Amino acid sequence: MPSDGSDSCGIESAWTECSVSNSGSQVDVGASISDPATPVGDSGSSAPNPAPPPPPATNTCTSVGTCGGHTVVLPPDVSAEDLASFRPAAPSLTGQPTGFGIVGAPTNLVAAASEQHLSGPLLGWDVTVRFVPSSYVFEYGDGASGRSSTGGASWEALGQAQFTPTATSHAYRERGTYPVRVSVQYTAAVNFGSGIWRPVTGLVTATSGTYDVQVVEARTALVGRTCAENPGGPGC
Repeated sequence: MPSDGSDSCGIESAWTECSVSNSGSQVDVGASISDPATPVGDSGSSAPNPAPPPPPATNTCTSVGTCGGHTVVLPPDVSAEDLASFRPAAPSLTGQPTGFGIVGAPTNLVAAASEQHLSGPLLGWDVTVRFVPSSYVFEYGDGASGRSSTGGASWEALGQAQFTPTATSHAYRERGTYPVRVSVQYTAAVNFGSGIWRPVTGLVTATSGTYDVQVVEARTALVGRTCAENPGGPGC
């Protein structure tokens, strides 16, 4: 019992009820305690856990919109039709023998095209477009055509004899003059300034001018001596 005679147990933070009685022969002390974590008036049952917060809404990044709380604008997808203002240079075309051929013998046709980079505005962006040759389609002028993965090469570069077949040669069956053309199909990619090349859907085509091949007949005869040796011989 405290010195002031009050009936207090002295641990107010833990004891909620305290009684002291003195009969002269003994002292009786009574008290009750409550859990500080349990609210007053609570029967002792634990409080339910609060529900977890809902997950944040999924924010899909689109070409124009928001992503992670920030406004973003992603480069658009580009097709070959969008590149109307970007056209690779026309390929060059020549042949062997130059300007003519022989009926029934291969005429060697050689086209040339290279990778090209063109810059300018596209769909509101300043871009660079890259063109890479992928295939060559030859129109021989007699109704026939042929496709090759390369533009061909001269007989000398191929290490072949004249009038031997090549990947781009064509043999004409009749005399005449035939307008030959070649169309080069390019794959394209676009750089929007990030250094990353984004492929373009479809192919871009560039066509050469006309290269005329005059096809003639060649006749040979077996003689004992050449015309230089015997100008009066057969066929001289």
